[in-house]
Amino acid sequence: MKHLVDKLGIGLAILCSVGITLSPLYAQDSRDYSEPASADIPRQVFFGDLHLHTNNSADAYALDTVSLSPVDAYRFARGGVAVDRNGENVRLRRPLDFLAVTDHAEFLGVFVRLLDGDPSILETKAGQSWTTRMKEEGVKSVIFNDFVELVGYMPSDGTVRERLPTSVAKTVWRDVVETADDYNDPGRFTTFSGYEWSSMPDGKSLHRVVLFKDFADKVLHTVPFSTEDSTDPEDLWQALASYEEETGGEVLAIPHNGNLSKGMMFRPFTQSGKAFDRKYAEERAKWEPLYEVTQVKGTSEAHPFLSQTDEFANYELWDDAVGQVGSSAKKEPSMLRHEYARAALGIGIELEQKLGTNPFKFGLVGGTDIHTSLSTTAEDNFFGKFPGSMPSAERASRPMAGTPWTNWRLSASGLTAIWARENTRDALFNAMTRKEVYATTGSRIVVRFFGGWSFVAEDALRPNYVDIGYKKGVPMGGDLTNGKNHTAPSFLVAAAKDPDGPNLDRIQVIKGWIDSDGMSREKIHNVALSDSRQADPNTGEVPAVGSTVDLEDATYTNNIGDAYLSVVWEDPDFDADQRAFYYARVIEIPVPRWTAYDAAFYDVERSPDIPMTVQDRAFTSPIWYTPN
Repeated sequence: MKHLVDKLGIGLAILCSVGITLSPLYAQDSRDYSEPASADIPRQVFFGDLHLHTNNSADAYALDTVSLSPVDAYRFARGGVAVDRNGENVRLRRPLDFLAVTDHAEFLGVFVRLLDGDPSILETKAGQSWTTRMKEEGVKSVIFNDFVELVGYMPSDGTVRERLPTSVAKTVWRDVVETADDYNDPGRFTTFSGYEWSSMPDGKSLHRVVLFKDFADKVLHTVPFSTEDSTDPEDLWQALASYEEETGGEVLAIPHNGNLSKGMMFRPFTQSGKAFDRKYAEERAKWEPLYEVTQVKGTSEAHPFLSQTDEFANYELWDDAVGQVGSSAKKEPSMLRHEYARAALGIGIELEQKLGTNPFKFGLVGGTDIHTSLSTTAEDNFFGKFPGSMPSAERASRPMAGTPWTNWRLSASGLTAIWARENTRDALFNAMTRKEVYATTGSRIVVRFFGGWSFVAEDALRPNYVDIGYKKGVPMGGDLTNGKNHTAPSFLVAAAKDPDGPNLDRIQVIKGWIDSDGMSREKIHNVALSDSRQADPNTGEVPAVGSTVDLEDATYTNNIGDAYLSVVWEDPDFDADQRAFYYARVIEIPVPRWTAYDAAFYDVERSPDIPMTVQDRAFTSPIWYTPN
């Protein structure tokens, strides 16, 4: 496995060409941070992880993330050295701009403190019970079994567990929040206090990451809401509402892994089985403005069963074979529509026609969900989900610890990119609430996406196209209503390669709309192609970009694809009376997958059943069109 090294990478001119300044992380100047002078529009993109676990998570601790804490996570993310479980020194090639440590609310930080002999836990009834059972059943077995039973991942054996006093939760939460505040460095590195609400009734994943905009003076007025309190997201939203009412602070929730929800994540019914009404739709839209579309447990953008004309829909899927643990419900094809983001966006505009509010009007973000404290998303430096999936000669074929899943299914994904004026909590959180964000599957593709009524082809070629985008239209996450004389909207989209990564294959605009029969439809438009390729005028098919991957050495070259693509595209099928959404998908040329890097480094035979190449991609938040 290649060691992570400090280097800025190449292609800085590409960043400049899309109106981006370097993060202050790379600045050598030690002066105090000051607000940028041109603060009128967001001109910088910041990359980070909104979903990471440390030894404060019970499942991570049970599966051997024992020594790496939130402190280690923050130090590593901002460019410091960490020691992984294999004893190797590891360091990110490029630091992150922001990080949210989001350990599970259930037993948050309890077991690491219990086993360190903390009397505030050891002397409680729950602590005494755990101590006795651990001697009889084993430490890791007790921790893991109690955690999965509590969240609903596995059926309970009927034993009533002692609940810890609220004072313990407050003490642990104070440590979590104050640590996040300590490592927050405005202008250079942003941290967020947060946790994961881990509801998984009957094995159906309904997890949400909860993020706070605020600092300890407000956040410590609450404690994490866990599945001990409720497994219903409506109760979670009420807890968030109570927090905002009491403190004047701001908080949001981010659902993830709809692909493992057995059709529950985006079905138009509440957890109690009632059809959505307007109040429910408004509450969901308010508290859940984002959806985590990609992470280590697969990408939930689209599925070939739902999008049969989308040649790129079959990407890093965790499908039927890996989604059955702990659930009595068999995975049926009919569930897929309520598990994937693109289908959910369509359901959302269907419901808006009936209810007047779109409950699934979400932007797209990425996270890792890694449980080792080490946020890594590069294919050539992927350190797995749990310690058992850290680099080794046999990790690709080894079952993932505590599950029937094989490690090769893990994805080196994903990241959230945020367009903001500056790298501060206020600026980044505000961008999240207005959905001016996008997801990548691990690389740092830079993409802008604007929609409006008067873009012209030359706008994509102008050096000040960002100013034009804001002047003539709305950015990703925005809304369009009827244009003059019911003209079709046009979209300005520009993308630059990761300066330390592969060239781009293409830019696509995905459109979803409600037809005259009230049914949701979709269409993939290839709007910008590399290497001067053209779509077949009769079939619309596009020649593949090809591949330069050498699997023997796990290498590739950038002699195919383009470093930069931009275009103005107008919807040729626009109907002013039909609700629609549009988002951009930017796809890179093929590169070796982490499994290929492992095979080359450890000189092991490559299995024909394990994928060895990947085309990483970015998904922008949508722009919605709503008729007046």
